[in-house]
Amino acid sequence: MPRYRITIEYDGTPFVGWQRQAEGLSIQGLLEEAIRKFTGETVGVRGAGRTDAGVHALGQVAHFDLTKDWAATRVRDAMNFHLRPHPIGIVASAAVDATFDARFSAVKRHYRYRLLTRRAPPILDKNRVWWTMRDLDAEAMNDAAQALVGKHDFTTFRAAQCQAQSPVKTLDVFEIRRFGDEIVCEVSARSFLHHQVRSMVGSLKLVGEGKWSRDDLAAALAARDREACGPVSPASGLYLVAVDYPEDAVTTSSSPRSRSPEIPDA
Repeated sequence: MPRYRITIEYDGTPFVGWQRQAEGLSIQGLLEEAIRKFTGETVGVRGAGRTDAGVHALGQVAHFDLTKDWAATRVRDAMNFHLRPHPIGIVASAAVDATFDARFSAVKRHYRYRLLTRRAPPILDKNRVWWTMRDLDAEAMNDAAQALVGKHDFTTFRAAQCQAQSPVKTLDVFEIRRFGDEIVCEVSARSFLHHQVRSMVGSLKLVGEGKWSRDDLAAALAARDREACGPVSPASGLYLVAVDYPEDAVTTSSSPRSRSPEIPDA
């Protein structure tokens, strides 16, 4: 049975999130409907990450199995046709080995969080950034973020409803840089806890405002207590940028592998 891997871009604003739910439009549900419309098959689509309502993606990855051996380019183009007018696009498709799993084969995930610091509200980027009229110290935020890099118990930055078996994760990269009025956070790890990135960014915003120091952030991490976390940042500024897999996971492809845009690379 042929297995296909797809790389997906979407604006998460109108959706209840990645995961199919009883009510509301989900990315997973719409992908499965698009597949049914062009193949006549009812299949399940497994994604690399279950993004929440309002979270966007530049390089979400998913896989599914079909009974017919379709050309990867046909899969991409047919799905894009049937996904209209929803803000979801298949940017790449590939035939993969049956052992490939979008979630469990992943070796690293890259997320980006965008903050806009200016008096004027976002117009073109409405629902795509966290807008704050107060300026933030990006250098202080980046310095404090380094206290989170490495292997830690991230209970403080874990949502109460998180289903992960352990709060211990290894954060490989947490870089924060300013680009004009925008502050960009790049975070990379093999896996994340539910709301971990948004919780960390919300606490780092307190550092940028001068309300917390690096030591305060480190103390919050060490507390291993959700009550020690700062405010959780809104979903609108978060993007799943890319998911990394072993190079031998893909056998044929309709387009080059999706990479993180240079804002910088995660």
